[in-house]
Parts: sequence; C-alpha cells; structure tokens
Amino acid sequence: MNIEIIMTDNTNTDFIKLIKLLDKDLVSRYGESQKQYDKHNRVDMIKDVAVIYADNIPAGCGAFKKFDDNTVEIKRIYVSKEFRGLGLSRIIVKRLETEALSQGYRYVVLETGNQQQEAIGLYQSSGYEITPNYEPYVGLETSICMKKVL
Repeated sequence: MNIEIIMTDNTNTDFIKLIKLLDKDLVSRYGESQKQYDKHNRVDMIKDVAVIYADNIPAGCGAFKKFDDNTVEIKRIYVSKEFRGLGLSRIIVKRLETEALSQGYRYVVLETGNQQQEAIGLYQSSGYEITPNYEPYVGLETSICMKKVL
C-alpha cells in the first residue's frame, strides 16, 4: 500500500468529505448529545490540515488551530473504517505535531470523547497526558482533554 500525506487547508474537498464521515461516526457513538459539540468542530478558522492517502484514496485527516501563542489544538482526527488498524492516525498526529513545531509552537492540546477508546489509546501512547478540561469543554462529562510538550 502506498501512503502519502499532504498538508493543505480547510477548503480541501477530501478533507471536507472525511470530516462529514467523522461527524456521522460521532453521532453514532454519542447520539443527540453530539450536537452540543458541533459549534466546537467548525473548520472555517483552521488553516493547517493534513490529509492522508492510501493508494491515492483519501483515507484520513486531521488539523490544528492556534490555541494560544505557544499552543495548538489538534482537531478533526479521523481515519475511514476501511483503513483503520494500519497506523494512519499515528502518522497524521505526528505530521501535525511536526508542522506545529516548525511554526514555533511548543505545546499541543486536544479534546476527545470517552467513547473513543482507540483515540485515547493513540494519544496516550503518543505522549499525551490527560489534563483538566479546558474551555469550552469544562463541565462536559463525555470530554477528555489532553496535552503534550512538543
């Protein structure tokens, strides 16, 4: 299998298609409660996007946005079901971290859900530590926030 990852932006049509699949996946896990997160998952302000291709098929994506002067927030990590188990999400996260570091950021934060055990495992094995929930996730029971020093 030929794997290629590109950096692009939020207008990339493959990214847009993949995040629509991500949103469907999240609704299947969290039901109606997922709607409270929709406003936090907008991508119009995101300029740094990674799309990974497997044999020229868009297989997954991820992005980051500025959180503060030293920190980015990773957003919208997703790998299509047929490409899971191949380590693509780890490649996406590493590429986003490398790009953030090259832009001068020192830290990465992220939020994931408590029904996404595979994501929690990925992040913890990649050096992320669970932290108290940051805004806007304070008080949301299904949210798990994490942080990593680059």
